[in-house]
Amino acid sequence: MAKKTNEHTPKLLVRQATPADVPALVELTGRVYTPEWGHSAEMLRSQQTHFPEGQFVVEYEGRLAGYCATFRIDEATALAPHTWMQITGGGMASRHKPDGNWLYGMEVVVHPDFRGMRIGQRLYQARKRLCTDLKLRGIVFGGRIPGLAKNFSRYGSAEAYVQAVVEGKRRDQTLSFQLGNEFELIGLLRGYVQGDYESLGYAAHLVWRNPRLLNQPDIPSIPSPQHLPDSVRVASVQYLQRRISSFEEFATQVEYFTNIAADYSADFVTFPELITLQLLSIENEELSPVDSIRTLSQYTPQVKELFSRLAVHYNINIIAGSHPTEMDAGEIHNVCYVCLRDGSIHERAKIHPTPSERTVWNIIGGNSAATVQTDCGPIGVMICYDAEFPEVARHLTDQGALILFVPFCTDVREGYLRVRYCSQARAIENQCYVVLSGNVGNLPGVNNFDIQYGQSCILTPSDFPFARDGIAADSTPNIETVLFADLRLENLARARNSGAVQNLKDRRFDLYETRWARKPDSGA
Repeated sequence: MAKKTNEHTPKLLVRQATPADVPALVELTGRVYTPEWGHSAEMLRSQQTHFPEGQFVVEYEGRLAGYCATFRIDEATALAPHTWMQITGGGMASRHKPDGNWLYGMEVVVHPDFRGMRIGQRLYQARKRLCTDLKLRGIVFGGRIPGLAKNFSRYGSAEAYVQAVVEGKRRDQTLSFQLGNEFELIGLLRGYVQGDYESLGYAAHLVWRNPRLLNQPDIPSIPSPQHLPDSVRVASVQYLQRRISSFEEFATQVEYFTNIAADYSADFVTFPELITLQLLSIENEELSPVDSIRTLSQYTPQVKELFSRLAVHYNINIIAGSHPTEMDAGEIHNVCYVCLRDGSIHERAKIHPTPSERTVWNIIGGNSAATVQTDCGPIGVMICYDAEFPEVARHLTDQGALILFVPFCTDVREGYLRVRYCSQARAIENQCYVVLSGNVGNLPGVNNFDIQYGQSCILTPSDFPFARDGIAADSTPNIETVLFADLRLENLARARNSGAVQNLKDRRFDLYETRWARKPDSGA
């Protein structure tokens, strides 16, 4: 039976640093740089005093996992040659200019215990959000080049080594990461930090230019309680079902695709409906369909822990397909676990089980369709057959959803096309994006899950700002693959406010309405 945990509680939090964090930050910087070279309490307090909005920490389960310091600076100073001590005022951020049109990144520190969790990436993202919120020109800083000293003899100069990294011929632990985060090299800074022997005192002079300054004016914004990113990258996994011998083997396959999506800087990755039926091949026992599903439900704690851990570790929001889950009242629901990169878990049950799910597996439908608030705005989940009911998508859109995720599982092409055509209709009538992810391959011996037909896709409204055929990305049927698409939220605003058709605006509220009854769920 599914046990309730601390649902919706973030494990990981990116927040503004406070004076109470200072002792822990002194310890953190001292551990990373040695106590002699770490930041003093005076430096940290000064940074917060000059520009509190620019000081961020990452907190994971109550511990500080990372920290970055930022201040505003004028363009002439930021882009001219300088050293770290000069431009930061000795680490005090005392050269902060309230009217400066660039952000200067003076420090990023990641606790050694939390490396591999993309803590640095999260801090860079926080800086970028701050930069766009303040409508500044961009971010500039001097970045370490830790591979320079040991490779200097091979390349002969710092310039040649850095050029090799920029061209992808050489990987540098820090510089390659920064280039991968959309920073542009504009030169080298000599004598930047005298004690940085690995970099021979050099730093890469890097900038990130605010893309929002290039936007056309007077584009209506999308109402939201939080600032929305300009573009959201989504990944859809077309997953091959194959026999496995252990839960660890399943976890390895899922982690592989999560890692791939994260390496391509996706904000979301979605897996197919009933992806976990693969687990029934472990025991390879002859079970009745109902017993199979109840056996599968015993994996619920492991499934939730796996996807939540991967979401935090790889800094990506995961739509974890769906998994048959036994509720507190003993009913079986087909549940999608939405695991966010802050560590929170959200559960969304399939509302409309298919006739086969009801009669063969005794699966019961859920009673609500609520959006999930993410760092990329509110999203909605419709599990397969749910996409064939326009009321569900409209209800989610009315709550503010901009992207709808549809994990699906279909056995033949006719079934797949029903989900596909209806999902395309949902994208058009709600002027939103719809992401489909399905299974392919076969699992002989698993009841009611013998064959699969899938063609995952990422769909858009049909209007001028979008792809010509309303398809942002499409897959070849019945092969294992991953799709990616960058979805511009601003294009939805354009379509909804000034498109050739304006479906959401033009509804006849005076003529018809849809009312959702308030029915309690049996508890997920």
